[in-house]
Formats: sequence, structure tokens, C-alpha cells
Amino acid sequence: MTEIVVNHRNQSLPAPRNTLLAPGVNKYSRSQVVAKRVLYKRKPAGTVAAAPAAANKTVEVKGAKNGGSRVIAAAKAPRFYAAEDVALPKKNRKHAGVAKLRSTIVPGTVLILLAGRYRGKRVVFLKQLESGLLLVSGPFKVNGVPLKRVNQAYVIATSTKVELDATKIDAQLNDAYFARAKATKKAATEEAFFEGEKKKEPLAENKVALQKATDKVILEAITKVEHLRQYLSAKFSLSKGQAPHALQF
Repeated sequence: MTEIVVNHRNQSLPAPRNTLLAPGVNKYSRSQVVAKRVLYKRKPAGTVAAAPAAANKTVEVKGAKNGGSRVIAAAKAPRFYAAEDVALPKKNRKHAGVAKLRSTIVPGTVLILLAGRYRGKRVVFLKQLESGLLLVSGPFKVNGVPLKRVNQAYVIATSTKVELDATKIDAQLNDAYFARAKATKKAATEEAFFEGEKKKEPLAENKVALQKATDKVILEAITKVEHLRQYLSAKFSLSKGQAPHALQF
């Protein structure tokens, strides 16, 4: 129920959003009032960026021996200062950089995935992308892991390595290759509501061709090592009492 306030002219006005709980204590904070009034979405009308004010100004000085002019500060220093220190925001000097690749991870190293849909699977490391993520592949024909990006914090580097020719890895495999297309918003209609789940769209032909070409390079290197294909297809797991930090992979 909305509270009504009557002013001195006997007119009924809606009560203000922010009322006083005690002298100097409002019901809502400043940020809560901004959120309720949606002020963060409004732009002040008619605001024009003011030109930077000059720090100094030149004034004329009378008297033949006084030089004729003098440069003084445009604004006088305040005579009084605040009793308490005014809190200033700290400057953020941090900048996002590319993660340094661990020394145990080189092209051809077999990695164990620790998170995500394919956790427990073994994959072959191909290269590090500009974003710092690792480009890996199962290959798909061996254990069902396609070309994907993973964070090196969620992998275990094993001592097993595959001799790969880095020049045969297509240059199209970069961060832009994994970018998702923005979905277009459709109008909410009754037919769209009862359509149910959307059917999964098939993978683009160029991505299928890139997956096959990359897997071909990896499979050529795998066939040279005995039992390596079976090792990649086997899923990694730990038995009771086994500690990962005490194992040698």
C-alpha cells in the first residue's frame, strides 16, 4: 500500500523513496537509490565537456619598477583543509598478459584433462594460442576429443611425447576459430514456446576438414610408437589411496 504525504497546501503527494530512520541515517544508501531510480542508465541532458581551466594567469602590475605584469595561480589555495583524509581510488597498474607456458609442456606432449566434459581423457598438445590457452586434440578418431582450447592449470603434463611436425598444423587454428557466432534473438511467440528444444546444428564443413587434417598429422606420429594409440584411448583414473602429487606421469 502506497503511503500518502500531505503538504502545507493540503495536496496529497506520494511519499519519498528514501526516508529518514534516524537523524542523518537514511533508509536506503546512495547506491540503492541509484539502482531503484535506474539513474545509471540515464545521461544528463545538455552536458558539454568543459575546456580545461588554465593553471596560471597573467595580471598587470602598476608601477614603473614592478615589471608591468606578473604570473599568478588562477585559483587560490584553500585557507582551510579537511580534518580527515579524503579516500582516493587506487590506480590499477595490473594488465592482463599471456600466461607463460610450463616447461614440461612442449608440442607433442600428452596431457591429461582434469576438468570439463572430457576430464580424464588424454590429449596431444599442439601449440599455445595468443590468448595463452593450449590447443589440444585427442585425436578425435582415437578417443573422441576434438580440437579444443584448455587452460594449462587444468591439465597434467605426462612424460610421453609425440614427434609432431609443427609446420603441418594449419595456421587457421587460432582463437578466432573457436569464436561463437552471436545468436539472433527471436520474438517470443506461442509457436516458438511449443517447439521444444532446438535441434543441434551440424558442424561446419571447413571445421570438419580441419579436424581430419590435424588428426591425420597426429595419427602418423602415433603409429610410429607401439601401444601409444591404446594409451591415448584409455581413460585416466586414480585408485583409492593414490595421491597425484606422489605419482610420476
